[in-house]
Amino acid sequence: MLAAIAWRNLWRNKLRSSVIFASITIGIIGAVITDGFMAGMTDQRADAAIANEVSNIQIHNPEYLLNQEIKYTIPDAEGMVTKIRGLSEVKGVSLRLKINAMAASANAGAGINLYGVQPDAERKVSNLHNLLVSGVYLKNDQRFPAVIGQKLAKKLNIGVGDKLIVTLTDTTGTITSGAYNVVGIYKTANDIFDESHVFVKRSDLSKLVGFPDTTGDEIAILLTNNEQTQQVVDKLNKLFAPMVKQKAILIQSWEQIQPLIKSMIDMMDYFSYLFLLIILAALAFAIINTMLMSVMERTREFGMLMALGMNRRKIFTMILTETIFLSIIGALLGLGISILIVNYYATHGFDLSSVARGMNYLGYSAQIFFRVNSQFYIMSMVLVVIIAMLSGISPAMKALKLQPATAIRENN
Repeated sequence: MLAAIAWRNLWRNKLRSSVIFASITIGIIGAVITDGFMAGMTDQRADAAIANEVSNIQIHNPEYLLNQEIKYTIPDAEGMVTKIRGLSEVKGVSLRLKINAMAASANAGAGINLYGVQPDAERKVSNLHNLLVSGVYLKNDQRFPAVIGQKLAKKLNIGVGDKLIVTLTDTTGTITSGAYNVVGIYKTANDIFDESHVFVKRSDLSKLVGFPDTTGDEIAILLTNNEQTQQVVDKLNKLFAPMVKQKAILIQSWEQIQPLIKSMIDMMDYFSYLFLLIILAALAFAIINTMLMSVMERTREFGMLMALGMNRRKIFTMILTETIFLSIIGALLGLGISILIVNYYATHGFDLSSVARGMNYLGYSAQIFFRVNSQFYIMSMVLVVIIAMLSGISPAMKALKLQPATAIRENN
């Protein structure tokens, strides 16, 4: 009965109710779209880091992480790789030889991270072979090939077919140099990565520094499902427990390798809910104002209802029910439209090509694919209803203070 009366009361002033519906709808759309955009940005950055830069898990000699010296290799690296490949969650494993070096051409020079990889294994761990803008990826039958980033190619003013001279320190501490043929140029969404990472065959780099071809200082592991990262880290710690206890190896997830990205994801989630609360707080004032106006215009009506026997509790409930109806209708409209917009941009992407250079410099793609968790939709709906109920208390209390006789005599 009260619900039916409250529903009819909403439409006694259609314009006022429509304004509140629109306000809540626009507020919800703004909050959801903002969350979708920020979540899409963080997802893109995390996925790119996993696919192109660090993979899901890396294994190093702890001394190497402290000193970045090539002599600190992983003991029994090939044996470890064989065991890791046997795990069902693992998609690919690559044993790398990573060295800090100087790259030079006839025009310029730059500091780089030089990666010696086995081409077939690296294809299963890294997506760089699909990001080539010219040339080809590393092949086993090539003679001293190198794949470099587009940013580095522009800096050194070289292209496919040109020579790349690298200078580094070998295992004896002697400075040595080697010449590589640039066979491919890649382009990721991270300019800093493109400018500093060069990939060559591990066998070629091993000969240059005086290492056996079976050794390496980094094992990169890509999983079939990113959500299984911590589970596999725990499994690897058990599998190689003696080496871990002896501090011969250190197993790290991508979140530990790139803590900034993890912090950014957590921060984006925090700001999404904070933004939602700010919007709802602003809407609360609109709801309070609307319901107060409604109560003041219906003073005589409330007086008659109380005179006819409707107690104050029921009047209080009726006003709160009106407020809840307002919020639910506005929230449902907002969520419905938001879902359509999010689904569209989740499929087609939000184009930021006009600011692509700035985005790439920060490590982000110019195409953002929205994502909103179902939890955020549910929380938005719940918070709208809670805010509406709290906003309706003050107008309802105002109505309860009315005296029936005085209210009936009130002229509207």
